[in-house]
Amino acid sequence: MSSYRIAVLPGDGIGAEVVAEAIQVLQVVEKGLSDTQFHFDEYSVGAGEYLRSGSALPEATLRACAEADAILLGAMGLPGVRQADGRELAPQIDLREQFSLYAGLRPLFLYHPDHSPLKNPETIDLLLVRESTEGLFWSRNEAQNLEAEFVEDRLHISRTGAERVCRAAFWEARKRRQHVTLVDKANVLPTMVFFRHIFDSVAQEFPDVQTERIYVDAMALYLVQKPSRFDVLVTENMFGDILSDLAAGLVGGMGMAPSADIGEKHAVFQPAHGSAPDIAGQGIANPIATILSVALMLDWLATPETIQGAEWIRRAVQQVLAQPENRTRDLGGTLSTQEMGERVATQLRTYM
Repeated sequence: MSSYRIAVLPGDGIGAEVVAEAIQVLQVVEKGLSDTQFHFDEYSVGAGEYLRSGSALPEATLRACAEADAILLGAMGLPGVRQADGRELAPQIDLREQFSLYAGLRPLFLYHPDHSPLKNPETIDLLLVRESTEGLFWSRNEAQNLEAEFVEDRLHISRTGAERVCRAAFWEARKRRQHVTLVDKANVLPTMVFFRHIFDSVAQEFPDVQTERIYVDAMALYLVQKPSRFDVLVTENMFGDILSDLAAGLVGGMGMAPSADIGEKHAVFQPAHGSAPDIAGQGIANPIATILSVALMLDWLATPETIQGAEWIRRAVQQVLAQPENRTRDLGGTLSTQEMGERVATQLRTYM
């Protein structure tokens, strides 16, 4: 019997609400697997924990996450809870940096044409791979003088960082449609010229995968005009942060956007949305992004049974969302968070 210990970090705002539905779905999957068990250990993190203890990510919790087989995160941060320098708390970024979770996977899939703001949208099925440990986030923890004449952020690209995220993108493309697009700004920024040079070098290791290179501003245009042309995109941290939200808007919004931040030994799985304090406690948040993040977790655990479970979850979500009545408020419907979670769970039970 394979047993996995999952560190659960519900966090702030709607985090606990959507995580509860994802765990319910995972427990249903577990019942259909003959040789796999999941154990859940919940820890307090985020803005609420910062107000209680003075630390948004206590050291004991960090150690527990390091010992877990995977980390399931809800949402962290609240706009009104800030550090002394004015920035919001971001322990989810701390986790990426502490555990070197360099490959940010942001899959975007259009489950129903009505979810998209595009007119007559074609199939949208792309994966954005975001470098998650350096780039323009590199100097985020440096103290700044708000009375100074200027403040600088540094865009840091290392050879190791670029090589590993590019390889991750090519490996993902081999599982999909064997096409990788580099998104950069190599016509202006020396760091992006360097990133492109490393991308070109890594591409030679994958002769079976087709490539193209597009500047980030043009990519924002092309994603709106013809998102169906793209398979895997790989890019710098900040570019990926922005483009993944844009792409989420094409498939129904942040409630439809799962994510995984993956390193060599550890991985965090979370919805790409924030804590949404404006709707917290109302039971109307869309749990689909968190449920699909659990499917990414099962893929990452990478046993035949967990991969089967991931396929079940994605199939259940697809079948549920195919019905127009199955919509949360962000999709124009009336289902509550719990009702949407239960419909996915009910569909899953039909596979057992």
